[in-house]
Amino acid sequence: MADQEHTTFVVAFDDPAATLGRVGGKGASLARMASAGLPVPPGFYVATAAYERFVGAHGLRERVLAAAGGASPDDPAALEAAAQSIAALFAQHTIPADVADPIRAAYAALGGQPVAVRSSATAEDLPTMSFAGQQDTFLNISGAEPVLDAIKRCWASLWTARAIGYRARQGVAHADVSLAVVVQALVPAEAAGILFTANPIDGAAGQALINAAWGLGEAVVGGQVTPDTFVVDKASGALLSQQVSAKDVMTVLAGEGTREQPVPPEQRARPALGAGQAAELASLGARIEQLYGQPMDIEWALSQGRFFILQARPITGVRAPTQPAEEWNDSLRGDYLWTSTNLGEAVPDVMTPCAWSLIRIFIADTMPVPDIGEHQLVGNIGGRFYMNLSVLAAVGAAFGISGKRFAEANEQALGRLPEGVGIPPLAVSRWRVLRVMLPVALRFRRRIGANQRRLPEFLAAAPARCEALRARIGAAASPGELVALWHAEVLPFFRECSDMLAAGARSDGSVIVWARRELNKLVGEADANALLSGLHSSNSRLESLGPLVGLAQLARGEIDRASYARQYGHRGPHEFEVSLPRPAEDPGWIDAQLAGLRAAPLSANELLARQQGAQSGAWARFEQRYPGKARAMRRRIGSAAEAFRLREAARSEVVRSFWALRAFAQRAGALSGLGDDIFFLRIDEILAVLGGERAAVAHIPARQAAYRRYAALPPYPVLIHGHFDPFAWAASPQRRGDVFDARGAAAPPRQAISGFPGAAGVVEGRARVLAAAEEGAQLQPGEILVTTVTNVGWTPLFPRAAAVVTDVGAPLSHAAIVARELGIPAVVGCGNATMRLHTGDRVRVDGGRGVVELLEAA
Repeated sequence: MADQEHTTFVVAFDDPAATLGRVGGKGASLARMASAGLPVPPGFYVATAAYERFVGAHGLRERVLAAAGGASPDDPAALEAAAQSIAALFAQHTIPADVADPIRAAYAALGGQPVAVRSSATAEDLPTMSFAGQQDTFLNISGAEPVLDAIKRCWASLWTARAIGYRARQGVAHADVSLAVVVQALVPAEAAGILFTANPIDGAAGQALINAAWGLGEAVVGGQVTPDTFVVDKASGALLSQQVSAKDVMTVLAGEGTREQPVPPEQRARPALGAGQAAELASLGARIEQLYGQPMDIEWALSQGRFFILQARPITGVRAPTQPAEEWNDSLRGDYLWTSTNLGEAVPDVMTPCAWSLIRIFIADTMPVPDIGEHQLVGNIGGRFYMNLSVLAAVGAAFGISGKRFAEANEQALGRLPEGVGIPPLAVSRWRVLRVMLPVALRFRRRIGANQRRLPEFLAAAPARCEALRARIGAAASPGELVALWHAEVLPFFRECSDMLAAGARSDGSVIVWARRELNKLVGEADANALLSGLHSSNSRLESLGPLVGLAQLARGEIDRASYARQYGHRGPHEFEVSLPRPAEDPGWIDAQLAGLRAAPLSANELLARQQGAQSGAWARFEQRYPGKARAMRRRIGSAAEAFRLREAARSEVVRSFWALRAFAQRAGALSGLGDDIFFLRIDEILAVLGGERAAVAHIPARQAAYRRYAALPPYPVLIHGHFDPFAWAASPQRRGDVFDARGAAAPPRQAISGFPGAAGVVEGRARVLAAAEEGAQLQPGEILVTTVTNVGWTPLFPRAAAVVTDVGAPLSHAAIVARELGIPAVVGCGNATMRLHTGDRVRVDGGRGVVELLEAA
């Protein structure tokens, strides 16, 4: 009887019965490799039958399905409530003895050593859906009873809010899934990472790409560290290239579980692998690729000079070597000067084709400047958003605005051009520009006037309208019904939101620029910043600060999670990229932000109150120096503040409309059978597919390859002059993040790190260089946040920062506005701060002068 029970509930690693249905996706993959003699750490599987026995023994199945089925995937609070109720059910019950006893025996056979306990779902590591990572893993578990407890927690993680919502959106029935568990000897890794057996950057089948960092692999997989990158020729084992990163954090074993700790300084810049080790690992990868017959994504660990394979899954969508990748590069269209300042802050990522096509519609409705013939106002350079300053300057010149006046007028929003960088003129006549511009400008002015009168009414109704629209999209039962909804409601609502942003952005918008320029002359940058703060108050909300203030209200119990999700859940670091989830779709996002706020030295309210005191002091000084101008200046600044708030409120509703656009694309993917591949089609192609014309589907693999290639590169320069090759630039050791000039005549390098005075104040501290908002957990209270660009998704990080430094930005950029409101010193638009500073450097930030000094290198 005992042998039968052991066979039923516990499966050996090399047992032929270790199939997907019995041991889950992760387990089946490990079984295949173990049977082939690959270096898989020893262990055993707790089969899906054990999960079913536990659920059946306590009568939980119907209760679990009822709780999960009653939660809408678009209601984060309901998903979280369902997940918590299911977790409580699992915690209340013990594992039956006929399951627990063979698990204890199998664990004893491993020698009672520390193990990793990993979930292995039956809907995981599949070619068509990415369920991987949605269930839990527990590391460094010792003792039979803790192992049993970890197994039970893995079972419960089949029903996290994220997993319930994802299955519902993908159309996977909750009743069809089950969970196995992998119990595996823990590898005390000295280094670990990921191996791709085909280069994901360019799809080269003959190259392996390795990411490596010190310690356990969790720091690499979780994005807490920028790993080293090695490219190896698989045939010869030759190291083709390596990029060694400053690996400042590592995951290590703790007494129980794991923890992050700093990498010793002497080890940070040392390669985590030698050339011979990289060749050995690439050879292992080639064996695994041959076993599966396709390119693989492999997690590995190195311990005492020996490699271990922890997991392997197929790389989906890698293009065949004969299939050319698409090129997304509008810099090849002509001799222009491009900038990523301003709208590039809102769209900081490499864009999917779906997102780019929607952003083109948005730009056409919000910018009064059309393309001038073949000269495009906006461009896609390596998947990233850029604006064509040559087109803008040509329009200005046609209306009699000199180059100097154009630069002054646009400095607040588009930044200051470095010395030696000019704007190439367009080869078009003034009359041609005017013929194109005048009709557009007149129509735009009429629309703006009408929409400004409607703006308050629109802002009050838009959130509910958008929520109702998402519900109708989700209910569309056929492709034809969804297409009809696009034309009748989705596109009109999207364009109305864009129109309203155009109106809000021009509500006394000139006052903003005028007030800053005048105040700079009268009182200097520091007091000008203070006088122009106070945009957010108890009576008037500034939407850029909304997520932060809302989180503070949630922490104090003034609002609940559902209210937060409804009001602010559409705002995040990737809010214009429709392929990525909104914060409201990821319940864990709110918890992460709340944890960060608890670590901040001062609360959002305390920071706002402190800055109000600074503003009062600046007003006192102004009134003392200019008593005759104070009243008029207050009135003008009040007008500027209201303009800011209207612009921000209208922009928030545009972002909310992108949530509806995401819902539309998701529903189109479900109805067409394309799933998330739908995001690699333009919106016109999506409508064609829904109408039965599927020719564009053939382009998806090449576009996915292009997206991966560009997304693997660092952010491009803020300014680009002429033809730009992102890959050649990224490979150059002399590359700069501030400016690229194809003529080789770029501006001289800056001796100091300087930019715009974003918010006044002087502070010294350790730098923390972050590449993405998702790395925000690394920011420690009192550190200086250094990054390429910020947007509203970064706002919850600001209270922890002693100061903020950005490569991209201008006085009206997100980082500058939010830092001024919170009274945090900031220098924005430095161009190359992220390339010249490293985490751990001691720096002095002078926000009043716009200067950052390196005091001590890490």
